[in-house]
Amino acid sequence: MNVKGLRRMLLGEKMPDKNDPQYRERYERDVDAGRKFAKAVGIDKAAAKVQLFANNHKNLFLIIIFSFMIGCFAWNIYRITTVYNRPESQQTATERQDSILRSRHSLNNKQTIERYEDNR
Repeated sequence: MNVKGLRRMLLGEKMPDKNDPQYRERYERDVDAGRKFAKAVGIDKAAAKVQLFANNHKNLFLIIIFSFMIGCFAWNIYRITTVYNRPESQQTATERQDSILRSRHSLNNKQTIERYEDNR
């Protein structure tokens, strides 16, 4: 990689302006492609319905959105605390599999012994 490419990667390019003639054609092409995709998938209709609902029911919309955000935040805090408070057993995957196999093996042996004693 050359120095110019590395500098661009680290510092980034100048943010293109939609009115700049150098980027205008690219901007219009990107916007047109985005509109076609949104129309094909149906995102434009869904967004229009959500916006209509938000305009008609401002307080309810805000309550729904903020309750969703608070719920996600609470769920993240819950998951962080459960992971943090989990007992620290340093057991590898192979040790876990070995213990499961041992328990199954001992269970099978007990069942075999019981069958043998019942058939006597």
